[in-house]
Amino acid sequence: MPTVRVTRRAHFCSAHRLFRDDWSDEQNREVFGDCSNPNWHGHNYVLDVTVEGPVDPETGFVMDLKQIKRAINERVIDDVDHRNLNLEVPWLEGTMASTENFAVAIWDRIASALPEGVRMHRVYLQETPNNSVEYMGPAAG
Repeated sequence: MPTVRVTRRAHFCSAHRLFRDDWSDEQNREVFGDCSNPNWHGHNYVLDVTVEGPVDPETGFVMDLKQIKRAINERVIDDVDHRNLNLEVPWLEGTMASTENFAVAIWDRIASALPEGVRMHRVYLQETPNNSVEYMGPAAG
C-alpha cells in the first residue's frame, strides 16, 4: 500500500503572554517586546495537522477526516479556543506559551489519539499571517 499524507485545518482564537517570572519587566520587554504585555494579547491561529499512513483498500482513506477533526477538536480546540493559554490550559501549565512550544504540545496531544498504523507527520501553527512554526516530531536519535 502507498503511504499518503492527509491534512486537516482548524482555526481558533487564543490569548497569551510571553514572559519569564524570574526576569524583570524590563528584560521581558527587551526580549519579548509587545508579546510581553502584562494584559496579554491574542491571535487568530490556523492549525494544520498532517498524518500519514497506508491507504486502506476498503475505504480509500488513510484516516477518516471526521476522526482527524474529532481528535483536533477534542484534544486541542475545545481546550484553547477563546482561552488564555497561560492561565486556562492545563496541558500548557509550566510551559512558555511560545508558538514553538504550543506546536510541540499540540503534536503530543493529537499523536496519542491516532489509530494504529497512522502516524503524525507535521503540525503547522500559524500565529499571524507573517509568523508560523512547523513541527515534524521528535528528532531521531
